[in-house]
This record gives sequence, C-alpha cells and structure tokens, in this order.
Amino acid sequence: MDAEEIVEELYALRPEEFVAARDARAAEARKAKDTAAAKRIAGLRRPTVAAWASNRFVRSRPEDAERLRALGATLREAHRTLDAATLRQAAAEQHRMVAALVRETAKLAREAGHPLTESAQRELEQIFHAVLGDQDAADQWATGTLAKAPEAVVGFGTVAPEAVDAARKRSGAQGRSAAEELGEAEEPAPARAAPRSARAPKQNPGRRRLAQARAADKEAAEEARRLHGEREAAEEARQAARDRVTEADERVARLEEELREARLARREARAAADEADTAAKEAARAAQQAHRTAERAARALAGLSEGD
Repeated sequence: MDAEEIVEELYALRPEEFVAARDARAAEARKAKDTAAAKRIAGLRRPTVAAWASNRFVRSRPEDAERLRALGATLREAHRTLDAATLRQAAAEQHRMVAALVRETAKLAREAGHPLTESAQRELEQIFHAVLGDQDAADQWATGTLAKAPEAVVGFGTVAPEAVDAARKRSGAQGRSAAEELGEAEEPAPARAAPRSARAPKQNPGRRRLAQARAADKEAAEEARRLHGEREAAEEARQAARDRVTEADERVARLEEELREARLARREARAAADEADTAAKEAARAAQQAHRTAERAARALAGLSEGD
C-alpha cells in the first residue's frame, strides 16, 4: 500500500471523519500484511480544526501558499544578513499577508461547514507565523498533512557578532552604522575625556544593546517554548479526550444497535414461546380427550364381549 498517498487522503477529510477512516485504512493495511503501512497509518493523529483548515487552504490555494513560503524565505534571509530595509518591508507584508490568509482560510472552513472559533483562528495565526519563521515547518505545512500547529517560533534565531561587523562595513559607506540601521543610535561621546587611569573600558553601545536584545530574545524564546509545551500537552490531552469520546460514541452506537436486535429477537422468541405454549396446551387437551374416548371405547368393547 502507498502509505503517503493514504496519509494525504486522510488529512483531506473533515476532522470528524478522520478517526473512522484512519482505523479502516490501518485495518486494510494489516489485512494486506503491510506492517509498516499499518503502523504508519494507525499512528496518525486526528487534526485540530485549525490544522484541518490550514490543510484545506494549502490544497485549495496553492499559489497563495507558495507566496507565504516565499515571504518566509525573504524574512529569514533578511534577518540573517541584517538587511534592515528588507526586514521592515517584509515584516509589514508579513502582518498584512497573515491577516488576509487567516480571513481566507476561515472563509474556506465556514463554507465547508466548520466555522473557526477565536482560539482556532489564533492557532491558525501560529501556523502561518511558524511557516514564515522556520523552513522545516514550511515544508511540512506545504504537504497539507498538519495535525496540529508547529512549535511557536520566536524571532529568527540569534545573530552572530561577525554578522553585525559585516553589516557595519556594508552600511559604513552610506554614513550609517549597523547599530543605527537596526534602530540602535550611538550614544554621544562625553565632552571631555576622563584620565586614562579612571577611564572605563570602551564598549560599543550597539553591541551592548544587541547583547541585551539577545538575552531578552532568549528569555522570551524559553518562556514561549515552556508555554507552548504546556499548551501542546493540554491540546494533546483534549484531542485524546475527543478521540475517546468519538470512539465511545461509535461503541455506544454499535451496542445500541445490538441491543435493538437483541430486543427484537427476544420479542420473537417470546412470541414463539407463547405459540408453543398454546400448542402444548391444546395438545394436552386433545390427549386427554383422546384418552377419555379410548376409555369409553374400551368399556363399550368390554360390554359387548360379555353379551356374547
């Protein structure tokens, strides 16, 4: 069996159809003795509503999906090279595009009978931002087989000092330092230099602010990862509970059908038993009547024999 083709087929289904279809496909793979495919399919997670809507968008709007991936590549490259002008332009485009894509995806979901809640739209924004910030997330998203939002992306990674030096050299010809290009203005020099013995070590304000920004970015990233882990655990617990509810509903439906069939069989058995009871009583009465008739016949026969 082509497991990847089946995966794509399953993630194109509505969320409420996923579990039954997945189990059926896994059973087919086991029946076909394809252990690897059976394991792959059985391990698939039911998509969240936001992930399902995102998958639907990728399949329905491939050109818009490619535009988002291209913008993500531009943002990551601009951040890597400290191209402030491109960063500003791409960041503005990022906000416009994400907002527009959330609206379009919500429209597609609504037309398919699944209006997105506020929390689902927030998860959808997280998906789109992850696509912009991480190449692996973008590649996975493009397959249209997401089960949940990728891990939150905070910033675009750390910036090496040598990258700052390179940016400073590139912008020096234009009279702007790399720190200024990133919005970090140089502090004015003191009016009179202090004696060398009392003079503090000279520090580049841009580097100091960059270090502070890095520390803040790292702290924010760690906090975001922690909160994302908690959210992911809660989402997994909720999804597992929903899967159990779905499976319980399906089992209840099967048991209710069996109960209806059992009740019908019981009614039929009772009716047959009543008929058999009536027939038995009638047979008993007939037997008694026959017995009495036989006795009378025997007495009559005996009388005739004495007369002879």
